Amino acid sequence: MKYKNTLSELRGRVFAMLKAPPELSMSEWADRYRRLSPEASAEFGSWNTARAEYQRGIMDAISDPKVETIVVMSSAQVGKTEMTLNMIGYFVHNDPSPMLVIQPTIDMGQTFSRDRLAPMVRDTPVLTSLIQDSKSRSSGNTILKKSFPGGHITIAGSNSPASLASRPVRLAIFDETDRFPPSAGSEGDPVMLASKRTNNFANRKIIMVSTPTIQGASRIETAYENSDKRVFKVPCPHCGEFQQLKWANVQFDKENPESAVYVCEECGSIIEHSHKPAMVRKGKWVATVESGRVAGFHLSELYSPWRTWGNMAEDFLFAKKNKDTLQVWINTALGETWEEDEGDGLEYETIYVKNRHEYEFNPLPEEVLVITAGVDVQGDRLELEILGHGLDEETWSLGYHKIPGDPGLGTTWDALDDILSRKFNHPSGVQLAVAATCVDSGGHHTQTVYDYTRRHTNRFAIKGSSQSGKPLVGKPSRTNKGRVALYPIGTDAAKDLIFSRLKIEEFGSGFCHFPMSYDKDYFLGLCSEKKVRKFVKGVAKMEWKKTRARNEPLDLRVYALAAFRLLNANLKAIDKKINGEKEEEAVVEDNINIVAQENELIPTKIPRQRRSRAKRGGSFAKRW
Repeated sequence: MKYKNTLSELRGRVFAMLKAPPELSMSEWADRYRRLSPEASAEFGSWNTARAEYQRGIMDAISDPKVETIVVMSSAQVGKTEMTLNMIGYFVHNDPSPMLVIQPTIDMGQTFSRDRLAPMVRDTPVLTSLIQDSKSRSSGNTILKKSFPGGHITIAGSNSPASLASRPVRLAIFDETDRFPPSAGSEGDPVMLASKRTNNFANRKIIMVSTPTIQGASRIETAYENSDKRVFKVPCPHCGEFQQLKWANVQFDKENPESAVYVCEECGSIIEHSHKPAMVRKGKWVATVESGRVAGFHLSELYSPWRTWGNMAEDFLFAKKNKDTLQVWINTALGETWEEDEGDGLEYETIYVKNRHEYEFNPLPEEVLVITAGVDVQGDRLELEILGHGLDEETWSLGYHKIPGDPGLGTTWDALDDILSRKFNHPSGVQLAVAATCVDSGGHHTQTVYDYTRRHTNRFAIKGSSQSGKPLVGKPSRTNKGRVALYPIGTDAAKDLIFSRLKIEEFGSGFCHFPMSYDKDYFLGLCSEKKVRKFVKGVAKMEWKKTRARNEPLDLRVYALAAFRLLNANLKAIDKKINGEKEEEAVVEDNINIVAQENELIPTKIPRQRRSRAKRGGSFAKRW
């Protein structure tokens, strides 16, 4: 059977190479055959390229035999995933070829296959007849491998070198390349590794699609800069001048952002959002440089039929409050890279002056709603910081402690328990306890940390990971002795967030408060790292580098922030409960307990509390 399948595949490849080029362009194929699935699109039914005319030029470049590499650097909300699906459908039905689709991870590849590819195959009749359902025993298909006459689709993760370096393919489609790791294991850059698989085909296609990230460390930006750098130009409805839409030309009132308008660069006329559909339909792609067989496309939400200029203005006003949210907006709304200063860091003197002020720990500032802690394990001591959290993730440091003693001795951990078991009086009359604590297990006392956290339901063993792209808190593993939950912490993501908040100038959303008792040594440790550009196997990336030997205050802030994320607490509901119902001698033993189920952290059983009996039912905040 395997021999027959090999011959069939070989015949299909030979016939595909000998046949005449397809008569339909990709946009024509999509308009004639593609069907949008109800679970994947709000506008399900027949595909219509004219709905977002800018998609035509991108798709037709892919089916153009003169173009070998296609680069799409774009925002979200412009239909790039659907265009990627059209690429796959077109080559399955109209130009059968072996193809490789690379997602950032294997898990994301499986999700793409189940949630996007499978519905398209099911709802597009010309594909349904060619690709059998993977659930069928006779199909020979799996979630990550689809066969069809004349070719196959292999879905791989950029972090899996084995899946990137096997059989040759004609098409290599890279989705969200800026989320790829610098190296696939020890094999090198995953884009270069997979691209080599197309070398045997004279008519190969390499397709890169991604939202950009940081300037100088963005794969998609580098690829776009080496292309013909096409931009989409649309005519002004008043003077007819063709121009690229730019955010700088959007004008709006901060009090009424929904009324945003566009101002023509040529004649200065006001262009209403209602003009945009007609402008985009008449638009055209214009190459700004010559670049042989590499076609590059840059696209922002400004053109999207699914987003108004008013929507973008509202999002911008929210995003610009913090550096981290502004970066996300620039990447995902404008489709542009974020410019990170070389050696981006903080001067400790600035934070020492700006962020210190007088406030009490007992009673707490009334804005504090949840308390967490981070613990660092050194060879001769434990260090910890207690952190209070308020609405919009404003924070107050509630004490920095050093516990001298051998971490291998129980007395050292008993001293830690004494500190973590303290209650804090809230002005409402409620007492708050430390709801969650993250303890670093990465040193020489790993098993001791496991044993300690096993004995406490609200204390968690963690291990930092500086790998780019890791979430702040990941899915726990239990492969250690005793099967204790060990949570991976994305330290890069945490430090990005902390440093962006330390730059906030005014009290309020995201501001970090410190007591006057903290000395300069604390702030030297807090500002002990900076972000620098480094090349890993030829690929630029930004990483955090120590500028001082002692960085415990920064690490502890990372751990306390991770503990807060583990809680997944509803601060608005807690604020309403604490400040809306004041009861004498009320004690909250724990703010919340959590358990891990797959990738989600779910609030569960609330401990018994000494307070007046309340009606059962409702949410956690109502039961509290």
